[in-house]
Amino acid sequence: MSRKSDRMPFSPAAVESGAVHKDWRGAIHIALIYPNQYAVGMGNLGFQHVYRLFNDVDGVVCERAFLPSPPNGRGAPPTTVESGRPLADFDILAFSISFESDYLHLLDLMAAAGIPLYSEERRDPRPLVIAGGVACWLNPEPISAFIDCFLIGEAEGILPRFMAAFDPGMEKASLLKRLAREVPGAYVPALYNASYHDDGTLKGFEPIGGAPETIRRVGLEALSGEPVCSAILTPGTSFGDSFLVEVSRGCPHGCRFCGAGFIYRPPRFRPMEQLERCLRKGAERSRKIGLVGAAVSDLPDLERLCAMAHGLGCGLSFSSFRADALSPGLVRALKDSGVKTATIAPDAGSERMRRVINKGINETQVLDAVHRLVTAGIPNLKLYFMLGLPEEMDADADAVADLCRRVKERFLESSRKWRRMGVITVSLSCFVPKPFTPFQWVPMAAVGVLKKRIRQVKMALGRVANVRVHADVPRWAYVQALLSRGDRRISRLLLAVHEGGGNWPRALKTSSVDADFFVHRHRDAAERFPWEFIDHGIDRRFLHEEYQRALAGQLSPDCPMSPKGCIRCGVCGQ
Repeated sequence: MSRKSDRMPFSPAAVESGAVHKDWRGAIHIALIYPNQYAVGMGNLGFQHVYRLFNDVDGVVCERAFLPSPPNGRGAPPTTVESGRPLADFDILAFSISFESDYLHLLDLMAAAGIPLYSEERRDPRPLVIAGGVACWLNPEPISAFIDCFLIGEAEGILPRFMAAFDPGMEKASLLKRLAREVPGAYVPALYNASYHDDGTLKGFEPIGGAPETIRRVGLEALSGEPVCSAILTPGTSFGDSFLVEVSRGCPHGCRFCGAGFIYRPPRFRPMEQLERCLRKGAERSRKIGLVGAAVSDLPDLERLCAMAHGLGCGLSFSSFRADALSPGLVRALKDSGVKTATIAPDAGSERMRRVINKGINETQVLDAVHRLVTAGIPNLKLYFMLGLPEEMDADADAVADLCRRVKERFLESSRKWRRMGVITVSLSCFVPKPFTPFQWVPMAAVGVLKKRIRQVKMALGRVANVRVHADVPRWAYVQALLSRGDRRISRLLLAVHEGGGNWPRALKTSSVDADFFVHRHRDAAERFPWEFIDHGIDRRFLHEEYQRALAGQLSPDCPMSPKGCIRCGVCGQ
């Protein structure tokens, strides 16, 4: 029986959408938590979609919660948006985690709510703590000590089975065993024992209590079901009053650094008829529509969709474009949609490095894309690059600056007809090796090397007019790599950082955990990884072959996006 029968009803003033509309008495109550500030969480379309999916289940009421301010858990206890109730008052706390940087926020939130951090310390009637999201799909182990159950897979396929198996009146240990046995994609860390070799590498990962040996990621074969678009428009958030529409999942190009490009295989696009309905719905609520997906520029009939948005009087926004996809027709459609800034991601400055990462575009395509954009009257550009890539040398950092200067020259030439010149913003990110990619074997570049190469680019472009350079902080990229590649022993370090008020340098210095072991060590070909109990369908041999092709500077073909006939990576051949 639910513990929530005596709760107060929702305050209508606190509810921003019609999602929470059911009788709250006797329902299963879920707090869906984005472990970051409200403005960030409500700009996440996946978070909004899961909020809607939970509330679509009969007998379930889902509310939202976010990281309070100050974010270290020393301010007011976190409460939900809809009813203002404390998190400890819910049956389930469901964390939606997109980025490893939010792992620490998870601890801050639970501590501020008065909930024991370690799963083994939480006893009935404490809430069940679950987590999902892309960061968990890649490697949930660093936070496995704190989570009762992870849901590995796309929400549409996993949430109905989870809610059918969940019983709020069931004793916790028995409930977790049921979830592990009956719910595809459910990973219960307490039902697995990890062992290690003397050198610290993973030796074994053994299930107990009837848990499956591997967790098969749950996915959808096609995106022809319910559309994914904004449930709530909230000015002041990451995307302001834009109506967001998901157009695709995954990417066909196989860039070797991109986790999403591999774990979402095969790439899938939404049907055009569905997207047109979403555009018409969005036009009724906003003049701004954002298209969301890792491969928006690969969407079939994208020009037609842009033209439709223009006819509806709406402007479109996009995350970024591949330089080789910017046809004249698409550029015209972008201009008609009111786009003022276009983003291109060359990712590397030299042709050699673009072959290493399998980017599949060349300098001529980048410069031609710049010419088309600026000539059409789109005045501003953003260029994304990574530093510290495998096989990178100092000359490759110089090549980033050289390419930016050539982009500036083409930018200037193409701007003359407008008698004005916009701004080129160069964004430098530190490469972080990710699980389930061909680069999962490589070490991350040293912080000193990253600082040096960022300095190279900044000095080379410092006096170039109309060019602005923004860069990652390498020491925070180091932390991201630790959380991305660590195993369950990292939980001790996370707890130390939490207890130290977020002081990573002090925790790293005093901890018994050797962080460099996880960040800067090259992995042997046969080493067992802590995340490999998750089955995304990708053949490990395929990933290692791609790594060898990277070392040889060889390009690989795009994913054919067909569930039949292709057996190259293993996903569609099963």
